[in-house]
Amino acid sequence: MLNAITLSQLYVLDQDQALDFYVGKLGLEVKVDQDLGFMRWLTVTVPGEPGREILLEVPGPPALDAATAEQVREMVTKGAGGGWIGFSTDDCRKTYEALLARGVEFTQEPIERAYGIDCGLRDPFGNAIRIVQHTRPPQQAPTPPARPAQP
Repeated sequence: MLNAITLSQLYVLDQDQALDFYVGKLGLEVKVDQDLGFMRWLTVTVPGEPGREILLEVPGPPALDAATAEQVREMVTKGAGGGWIGFSTDDCRKTYEALLARGVEFTQEPIERAYGIDCGLRDPFGNAIRIVQHTRPPQQAPTPPARPAQP
Protein backbone atom coordinates (compact mmCIF):
# COMPACT_ATOMS: atom_id res chain seq x y z
CA MET A 1 0.00 0.00 0.00
CA LEU A 2 0.99 3.65 -0.33
CA ASN A 3 3.00 5.02 2.56
CA ALA A 4 4.21 8.53 1.66
CA ILE A 5 3.84 11.47 -0.68
CA THR A 6 7.28 11.93 -2.23
CA LEU A 7 6.71 14.20 -5.23
CA SER A 8 4.38 17.08 -6.04
CA GLN A 9 4.43 19.22 -9.16
CA LEU A 10 3.99 22.92 -9.93
CA TYR A 11 3.97 24.46 -13.38
CA VAL A 12 6.45 27.30 -13.78
CA LEU A 13 7.19 29.30 -16.91
CA ASP A 14 10.94 29.65 -16.38
CA GLN A 15 12.93 27.16 -14.32
CA ASP A 16 15.86 29.51 -13.67
CA GLN A 17 13.45 32.14 -12.33
CA ALA A 18 11.77 29.40 -10.29
CA LEU A 19 15.15 28.45 -8.80
CA ASP A 20 15.82 32.07 -7.87
CA PHE A 21 12.47 32.23 -6.08
CA TYR A 22 12.21 28.82 -4.43
CA VAL A 23 15.89 28.48 -3.51
CA GLY A 24 17.11 32.08 -3.40
CA LYS A 25 14.13 33.61 -1.63
CA LEU A 26 12.21 30.84 0.11
CA GLY A 27 15.35 28.93 1.16
CA LEU A 28 14.54 25.54 -0.33
CA GLU A 29 17.35 23.43 -1.74
CA VAL A 30 17.79 21.74 -5.10
CA LYS A 31 17.30 18.00 -4.91
CA VAL A 32 17.64 17.13 -8.61
CA ASP A 33 18.56 19.31 -11.60
CA GLN A 34 19.00 17.05 -14.60
CA ASP A 35 18.67 17.56 -18.33
CA LEU A 36 16.76 14.55 -19.64
CA GLY A 37 16.99 15.73 -23.23
CA PHE A 38 13.26 16.07 -23.69
CA MET A 39 12.86 18.11 -20.48
CA ARG A 40 14.73 19.45 -17.47
CA TRP A 41 13.86 17.52 -14.30
CA LEU A 42 14.16 20.11 -11.56
CA THR A 43 13.06 19.37 -8.01
CA VAL A 44 13.45 21.30 -4.77
CA THR A 45 12.90 20.30 -1.17
CA VAL A 46 12.76 21.81 2.29
CA PRO A 47 16.23 21.46 3.83
CA GLY A 48 16.31 18.43 6.11
CA GLU A 49 13.20 16.87 4.57
CA PRO A 50 14.63 14.78 1.75
CA GLY A 51 11.57 12.55 1.32
CA ARG A 52 9.34 15.20 -0.27
CA GLU A 53 10.18 17.02 -3.48
CA ILE A 54 8.46 19.63 -5.62
CA LEU A 55 8.92 19.26 -9.38
CA LEU A 56 9.17 22.71 -10.98
CA GLU A 57 7.97 21.81 -14.46
CA VAL A 58 7.64 23.92 -17.59
CA PRO A 59 4.42 23.03 -19.45
CA GLY A 60 5.34 21.00 -22.50
CA PRO A 61 6.39 17.59 -23.75
CA PRO A 62 6.32 14.81 -22.87
CA ALA A 63 3.24 15.38 -20.68
CA LEU A 64 1.55 18.00 -22.88
CA ASP A 65 1.32 18.62 -26.61
CA ALA A 66 2.13 22.13 -27.91
CA ALA A 67 -1.47 23.39 -27.96
CA THR A 68 -2.26 22.14 -24.46
CA ALA A 69 1.07 23.49 -23.12
CA GLU A 70 0.15 26.95 -24.47
CA GLN A 71 -3.25 26.78 -22.73
CA VAL A 72 -1.58 25.76 -19.47
CA ARG A 73 0.93 28.63 -19.77
CA GLU A 74 -1.97 31.06 -20.23
CA MET A 75 -3.74 29.68 -17.15
CA VAL A 76 -0.55 29.78 -15.05
CA THR A 77 0.07 33.39 -16.13
CA LYS A 78 -3.43 34.31 -14.88
CA GLY A 79 -2.79 32.60 -11.54
CA ALA A 80 -5.37 29.97 -12.41
CA GLY A 81 -3.05 27.07 -13.14
CA GLY A 82 -4.37 25.15 -10.18
CA GLY A 83 -0.99 24.80 -8.53
CA TRP A 84 -0.47 25.53 -4.86
CA ILE A 85 1.73 24.33 -2.06
CA GLY A 86 1.62 24.61 1.73
CA PHE A 87 4.60 24.90 4.04
CA SER A 88 4.69 24.72 7.83
CA THR A 89 6.82 26.85 10.11
CA ASP A 90 7.45 27.15 13.83
CA ASP A 91 6.92 30.94 13.75
CA CYS A 92 4.76 32.35 10.97
CA ARG A 93 5.34 36.00 11.83
CA LYS A 94 9.12 35.60 11.99
CA THR A 95 9.13 33.67 8.68
CA TYR A 96 6.94 36.35 7.11
CA GLU A 97 9.34 39.13 8.19
CA ALA A 98 12.41 37.19 6.98
CA LEU A 99 10.86 36.48 3.57
CA LEU A 100 9.59 40.05 3.27
CA ALA A 101 13.19 41.23 3.81
CA ARG A 102 14.27 38.93 0.92
CA GLY A 103 11.81 40.64 -1.42
CA VAL A 104 8.97 38.12 -1.30
CA GLU A 105 5.62 39.78 -2.03
CA PHE A 106 2.72 38.51 0.07
CA THR A 107 -0.96 38.37 -0.77
CA GLN A 108 -1.92 38.10 2.90
CA GLU A 109 -0.12 39.02 6.09
CA PRO A 110 -0.04 36.54 9.00
CA ILE A 111 -3.52 36.09 10.43
CA GLU A 112 -4.91 34.10 13.35
CA ARG A 113 -7.03 31.14 12.32
CA ALA A 114 -8.76 28.35 14.23
CA TYR A 115 -5.80 26.05 13.54
CA GLY A 116 -2.99 28.56 14.00
CA ILE A 117 -1.40 31.46 12.15
CA ASP A 118 -0.93 31.57 8.39
CA CYS A 119 -0.03 33.91 5.56
CA GLY A 120 -0.23 33.76 1.79
CA LEU A 121 1.85 34.59 -1.25
CA ARG A 122 2.23 33.67 -4.90
CA ASP A 123 5.31 32.58 -6.74
CA PRO A 124 6.36 34.59 -9.83
CA PHE A 125 4.09 32.40 -11.96
CA GLY A 126 0.88 32.76 -9.95
CA ASN A 127 1.01 29.52 -7.93
CA ALA A 128 -0.47 30.03 -4.48
CA ILE A 129 1.63 29.35 -1.40
CA ARG A 130 0.44 29.17 2.21
CA ILE A 131 2.75 29.19 5.22
CA VAL A 132 1.17 27.84 8.40
CA GLN A 133 2.18 27.79 12.03
CA HIS A 134 -0.05 25.19 13.64
CA THR A 135 -0.95 26.21 17.17
CA ARG A 136 -3.57 23.52 17.54
CA PRO A 137 -3.42 19.96 16.26
CA PRO A 138 -5.17 19.58 12.89
CA GLN A 139 -8.72 18.34 13.25
CA GLN A 140 -9.34 14.80 12.14
CA ALA A 141 -12.56 13.53 10.71
CA PRO A 142 -14.81 12.23 13.47
CA THR A 143 -15.06 8.50 13.89
CA PRO A 144 -18.41 7.33 12.55
CA PRO A 145 -20.73 5.77 15.10
CA ALA A 146 -20.58 2.01 15.38
CA ARG A 147 -23.24 0.17 13.45
CA PRO A 148 -25.61 -1.95 15.46
CA ALA A 149 -24.98 -5.67 15.18
CA GLN A 150 -27.03 -7.39 12.52
CA PRO A 151 -29.26 -10.22 13.76
